[in-house]
Amino acid sequence: MVSPRNTVTVPPSVEPALELVRKYNVPGPRYTSYPTAPQFSESIDRDALRREIALDNGTASPPALSSVAGPLSLYFHLPFCETLCWYCGCTTVITRRRASAGEYVGWLEKELALTAPLLNAARPVTQLHFGGGTPTFLPPAEIDRLAAAIHRHFTFAPDSENSVEIDPRRLTKEHVEAFSRLGCNRASLGVQDTNPQVQLAVHRWQPLAQTAQAITWLRDAGFQSVSVDLIYGLPLQTPATFTTTLDEIIALNPDRLAVFSYAHVPWIKPAQKIFDDRAQLPTTEAKLEMMMTAVAKLTAAGYVQIGMDHFARPDDELAIAFAEGTLHRNFQGYTTRAGASLYGFGMSSISQTDGSFYQNSKELPDYVAALEAGKLPVERGYLLTTDDRRRRTIISDIMCGRGLDFASLSNRLGLDFATAYATELADLTELENDGLLVRHALGINITALGRLFLRIIAMRFDAHLTKRPGGFSKTV
Repeated sequence: MVSPRNTVTVPPSVEPALELVRKYNVPGPRYTSYPTAPQFSESIDRDALRREIALDNGTASPPALSSVAGPLSLYFHLPFCETLCWYCGCTTVITRRRASAGEYVGWLEKELALTAPLLNAARPVTQLHFGGGTPTFLPPAEIDRLAAAIHRHFTFAPDSENSVEIDPRRLTKEHVEAFSRLGCNRASLGVQDTNPQVQLAVHRWQPLAQTAQAITWLRDAGFQSVSVDLIYGLPLQTPATFTTTLDEIIALNPDRLAVFSYAHVPWIKPAQKIFDDRAQLPTTEAKLEMMMTAVAKLTAAGYVQIGMDHFARPDDELAIAFAEGTLHRNFQGYTTRAGASLYGFGMSSISQTDGSFYQNSKELPDYVAALEAGKLPVERGYLLTTDDRRRRTIISDIMCGRGLDFASLSNRLGLDFATAYATELADLTELENDGLLVRHALGINITALGRLFLRIIAMRFDAHLTKRPGGFSKTV
């Protein structure tokens, strides 16, 4: 992989980038997987999927020479929220019915019991993540119950990264203590914006004091890393108000930040229709300025920009992995735990082995019905071809390393990369002429300007996209 140190580090100015944003700001994947979720199908060959899981766990019969059961990454989708944030693109269940938490933990226990026999019990868990929804919808007693079920079936590596998404509005000190008992050592806080008018516009009232209190509780409980999620492009945001948000969050000294572009997909998430494009959402120019202000302020504050939207302190594990070329990307975003197979639990969760993806039912009644019938709640999936695996490696190098090293890729893919992908490399000429990347005999480097367009560059190697892909959010 081309070293990140070889890329240009000075953020581009707004004016040269603006015309390129207008040119390249088309719908495209975020590439938390390849192939991406729209390729998943309900008609997946279930027998072939079972064989792939057996191969992944080294239990295939007869054993395959390539069967090496590596570590595990576990994901638990806890979908409940008390109220709906109108910008949200997650799979959620909105309810104030507290009994739902205990019922759902019971269903997770059933799913764990059905899944565990398919997995190799000797595989250590190196990563655990709780997402949502709002994991803190679960009362502390139910968190303890879920913890017992997880530890009943899995063994954790001593240095496992165990993280939880936190909604500071629903957090108590008892929640923090329960997740700490479970083994969580990292937390991601949903903030999005600190401006009161923006918060009201997106239906998420969250005083800054709540966020500060949450960070204090987490640090007091011994959490090794605290991350903050922000979104730019929300209704009523301006470059000036977002600058204030950045200043206020930097003052809280998080270890990491994720600064996401708001994904406006009202055809998928109808609640977003409440935002009127002309009256409330920022212009393209304003959105670009917010993003570039974030890069400038966060790097000036000592954070390292990672990938397209993450920032971390230089001594943080994520920044170290980026510098060493071992960064990985999966459905939870950027991670340091490469080489682990991902097994997801809960409605809508996605599992990933080297040769497959499969997703649980997105609707709670369907998820529950399958478990009550004693079946795994798998709704759809995808089996990767050899070409898919190769392109996944290429796209991962773009998204994680900001470049392509031809010799390294040739070695890992078992072919002459420059020859095999000559068509795709030729298709980069326009991007090079626009200053997004630099080509040389040994590979390509993505420029600071090109970081805005990582998804566009990766799309050049996506064999599943049409020329004008729809169904995705815009890339910038």
